[in-house]
Amino acid sequence: LHDALPILKIQIQINEGEKYYFGDVEWIGNTKYRSSFLDTVLGIKKGDLYNKDLFTQRLFGGPDGRDITGLYMNKGYLFFQVIPVETNVTNNHINHQIRIIEGKIATNGTITIRGNTKTNDHVIMREIRTRPGDLFKRSDIMRSQRELSQMAFFDPEAFDVKVEPDPARNEVDITYVL
Repeated sequence: LHDALPILKIQIQINEGEKYYFGDVEWIGNTKYRSSFLDTVLGIKKGDLYNKDLFTQRLFGGPDGRDITGLYMNKGYLFFQVIPVETNVTNNHINHQIRIIEGKIATNGTITIRGNTKTNDHVIMREIRTRPGDLFKRSDIMRSQRELSQMAFFDPEAFDVKVEPDPARNEVDITYVL
């Protein structure tokens, strides 16, 4: 006969604690957009189950492209800052004050291509959506990056974009590193 192995029984108790919900959101410092519009872009309502990751994505950027930072940065506000502050918790509802520093509007300064050994620079410049003197838009940089990475000339893994803001000139120099 085989020796019977002893049976070991493990019991784990988990207490998840109480659920928390989003409370009131107050916008401070916004002059470009009304608070009601920012509420719509944020897409989080009072009473929604609290999700810090979703909150962070909606403020600073996430895979869906729906965020407050992108909203401002696509209108030239490169020096924009958003500072979320938890003001209090009442009845499991977390209230926030979102402080916005819009800053000055920036334009594109010098646009440079580095590392191109595959084709003429003018071929690459045709695909770049950023132009000197144009209003800075984060979406233009992302679109340029996407279109350049689709060209058969370059390794998308090695591709990089260097953004060098100059607050004194309210400009940003952009270098596409291929």
